[in-house]
Amino acid sequence: MPHNVRAALVQTEWTGDTASMLDAHERYTREAAAQGAEVIGFQEVFNAPYFCQVQEAQHHRWAEPVPDGPTVTRFQALAAELNMVMVLPIFEIDKPGFYYNTAAVIDADGTYLGKYRKHHIPQVKGFWEKYYFRPGNLGWPVFDTAVGRVGVYICYDRHFPEGWRALGLAGAQLVYNPSATSRGLSAHLWKLEQPAAAVANEYFVAAINRVGREEYGDNDFYGTSYFVDPRGQFVGEVASDTKAELVVRDLDFDMVDEVRQQWAFYRDRRPDAYGPLTEG
Repeated sequence: MPHNVRAALVQTEWTGDTASMLDAHERYTREAAAQGAEVIGFQEVFNAPYFCQVQEAQHHRWAEPVPDGPTVTRFQALAAELNMVMVLPIFEIDKPGFYYNTAAVIDADGTYLGKYRKHHIPQVKGFWEKYYFRPGNLGWPVFDTAVGRVGVYICYDRHFPEGWRALGLAGAQLVYNPSATSRGLSAHLWKLEQPAAAVANEYFVAAINRVGREEYGDNDFYGTSYFVDPRGQFVGEVASDTKAELVVRDLDFDMVDEVRQQWAFYRDRRPDAYGPLTEG
């Protein structure tokens, strides 16, 4: 029998306040559970607007501790109730002056398994993230969950192949890539990079993007979230580019081993020859 995992992701618009945003994501999660989903992931800083379109100190108010803040605590209880693994991208405050773009991973029994902190921090118009976030310093963890080995790589990270590979070397079967990506230069890359990463590293990728315009800038987030398999093929349809959507798909995790045997990229790697890549 195939090792199928029913996985979900949510793309949605900013509701205007954290309380209603959390309520909306709880509703999506309950709907996913009703459809049999075993794991779910949300978009980048899902409980807040994408405030990085501007550089204003007031937006540090969206930050909270991970795991001891109200969002993780609430969704730990929901994960245990619904028996669902969760990936929760949050603006994290570690201590005064130390802020990160983070994703907490919760197991199906509500256990907090750990967190990933975004490594690559952009600083360009509309994405002023260095104003808010320190670079990630926790490596590229892969979490042993009730559904399998799950990793996280956040938004701008996706342009850098090294982290994708680190997750594959650590045994990831599914990598969630929560994002806040707007129309423009990245639109062509959106359906190119994550499928290419899935092929190169031979695992499933869940690519999640916001939709709509928000109050703190002009970015038009274009959704089109999707799951892609280790052969680089979309699993079902790609989501809408304008509307909120819950995407639920069956992923055959046996395909990871199958593809790694067919395309022996890990066997044929040459780490002994790659030293110069880390210089300069």
